[in-house]
Amino acid sequence: MTAVQRTAQVDWTGSIARGSGVTSGGSGAIRDLPVTLASRFGEPAGKTSPEELIAAAHAGCFAMALGSVLAGHGTPPEFLQVIATVTLETSGDPTIVSSLLDVRALAPEADAASLERAAHEAERSCPVSRALEGNVEIRVHATLDQPSASPTPM
Repeated sequence: MTAVQRTAQVDWTGSIARGSGVTSGGSGAIRDLPVTLASRFGEPAGKTSPEELIAAAHAGCFAMALGSVLAGHGTPPEFLQVIATVTLETSGDPTIVSSLLDVRALAPEADAASLERAAHEAERSCPVSRALEGNVEIRVHATLDQPSASPTPM
């Protein structure tokens, strides 16, 4: 079995309530992202949170999975935008309860029904979706842009 490993590191200083951390990824693509308890449960104020990083991982993974599925079906996308919204329930023990994937696709040879089927197939093939499955509700909402539409990245 071939395996790929990725690493991330957080250097935390101080107490959980008043301290802060800095998150970096082993590849160097993610560097010195500040994180605090306040940014996790309140306003981000330019800082990240574990939930935001999970949302980024889920959006990126799902975009790759959906692009692969669409291409495999002969309807390759010209543009995909995936916005993942991860919800952390804070009453009781804080728990990640859902990840909503809002997908916008420009795939000229696809129709709405084929995009919907591809999105559900991508959900099953996305490694992050599979890691969350059984613990986190995953919902996918996919919208097909018209070929004449001009996709604009966020």
